[in-house]
Amino acid sequence: MKINKLFLFLAAAGLFFTSCDKDELTTSPNEEALNISSEVPESVLQKIAALHFNPKGAEVGKIMLPDGSFEKTYIVEGDIVLSANQLNNMSPSNIQDKQYRTYNLVSNNRTINVIGYTGGSQALTSKQKTALQYAINNYNALNIGLSFTLTFGTNYSPYDIVVYQTVNGQAGGVAGFPSSGNPYKYVQIFSGMENYSVDTNEHVITHEIGHTLGMRHTDWFSRESCGQSGEAAGSDGAVHIPGTPTGFDATSVMLACFSASEDGEFGSNDVTAFEYLY
Repeated sequence: MKINKLFLFLAAAGLFFTSCDKDELTTSPNEEALNISSEVPESVLQKIAALHFNPKGAEVGKIMLPDGSFEKTYIVEGDIVLSANQLNNMSPSNIQDKQYRTYNLVSNNRTINVIGYTGGSQALTSKQKTALQYAINNYNALNIGLSFTLTFGTNYSPYDIVVYQTVNGQAGGVAGFPSSGNPYKYVQIFSGMENYSVDTNEHVITHEIGHTLGMRHTDWFSRESCGQSGEAAGSDGAVHIPGTPTGFDATSVMLACFSASEDGEFGSNDVTAFEYLY
């Protein structure tokens, strides 16, 4: 039974901008608050809707990077953040079913090198490090053209993905979409996850790494895992993966919300989806 519904946060790639047009954002590297409120221009709301995200309640917010700096972005559907660059470059497509990926994927037949960050306040806890190892094991167990290595340390520059903690008392995490054939580099795990089991942490980390490989939320169209119903997200901007079912899939690791009783493992349709893509 689903309890303690919590948001999984999705960040987007391409967060640096050179101009300040009405529908763009500027980087602010040393701000202390994670979220800010700001009116989103109508032109941006239209782009959000065209990409199959629900524009209702969209706002401007910020995500934290491993060095403690912040970058501004758009927050949509309460738990997904998208950059202006991504909004400008993602293309809509008519689809109706699931599971779903973004238009951005990682180049196949390669090794993805992952580092768990161990420096200062951004360091993973012992529980989070164990959960990260389990999450990497999940991906290496798939029959796909990607393999994953894992190490722990502070020199994250050479690595494809860095997984780190943000001390904010919240539960969930932030990750992003691939860019130029590479996975999104930064996977942020919130400090409130220390209140949950290793398996639930494994679930969240596996979920966020899924986003770095191009996966969207399985139930983006209804957010049923969050206890929501009614208005669907629309019919543009997410790509259905053949071989996965229609309707709500309670077993998917890519659901928008999670419970405190997750086992951290892929559902069978998650496996089908990843093995189809890679």
